[in-house]
Amino acid sequence: KSKKVNILITRHDKIGDFITSLPLFYVVKKSNPHAKIYALVSKVNLDLAQQADFIDEVILYDKNYFWLTLRNIRAANISISISAFIDTKIGWMLFLSGIKTRIAPATKLAQLFFNKTLKQRRSLVEKTEVEYNLDLAKLLDEKIDLNYKIPLLKLDNKQQFRSANHLKNKKLVLFHPGYGGSSDGNLALEDYLKLANAVRSVSNIQIIWVFGPDDLDAKDKIKALIPESDIIYHPSTVLDYCYLIRDGELLISTSTGPMHLAGALNIKTVSFFGNNLFASSKRWATVSEANKQLNIEIDKDYQQDLLKKIIDSAIQKLN
Repeated sequence: KSKKVNILITRHDKIGDFITSLPLFYVVKKSNPHAKIYALVSKVNLDLAQQADFIDEVILYDKNYFWLTLRNIRAANISISISAFIDTKIGWMLFLSGIKTRIAPATKLAQLFFNKTLKQRRSLVEKTEVEYNLDLAKLLDEKIDLNYKIPLLKLDNKQQFRSANHLKNKKLVLFHPGYGGSSDGNLALEDYLKLANAVRSVSNIQIIWVFGPDDLDAKDKIKALIPESDIIYHPSTVLDYCYLIRDGELLISTSTGPMHLAGALNIKTVSFFGNNLFASSKRWATVSEANKQLNIEIDKDYQQDLLKKIIDSAIQKLN
């Protein structure tokens, strides 16, 4: 094993998708400590990937610059790639970059570009997305240890948000109603407000409403309906999100990127999922400890008794 091995792991889609692949990066690095682990990620995950101490180098997957991305992969001199998610474009790219061993799920036409594939049929949801990703590591080494350490993301200690807002000893409860993105099951806006009212009654709590670029309509609506004491925050980068979440006590949200960030930081979550297998927590649960998660599947026409249950559980998580 004297020759240095360069291993590329690719997951070139959204924040949540990338975070569900972090355990795969972790176990591959742990079992190949002398290898250099590269990540190929989309722009939204670039800074995030650079924070992970089990990823050595990050390459930007720029879908608009195929040949530039290909050149950057070639320059890294990769001998093995593992792709957690594939399409024809990434298949071509890895094939043309001359990587000898190309591992991927056996899905779609794109599997033709890979020479070690695993039939997964993820749409059956027999496992979580995390477990499907981890299974690909067995094609690299069938005896690989698939255990990983939590939290997967560690940040340095700066607490900018707390000091900027004079919140020294408050418990921060973050609400991310998230009506953009890929949320399938969610509370109605007025029920988020009822939930926030209940949370406010717990002592020493500061509520922060967090919005991403897709949620600005909801932001304007909510702003008019909440007390002055609540804070509205619109992070400008994914890392700003991470620092806020890391300092938080609890994140209450629909199943989108911020929920997965909270999972990677092992923060308590109350999360709402669509009530179908494909969108459920059976597939999209976070990478945090199970006792930190409260995952609730929500029908389009859910009843108020479900809301009461959610309120009780959220208060319990804070006490």
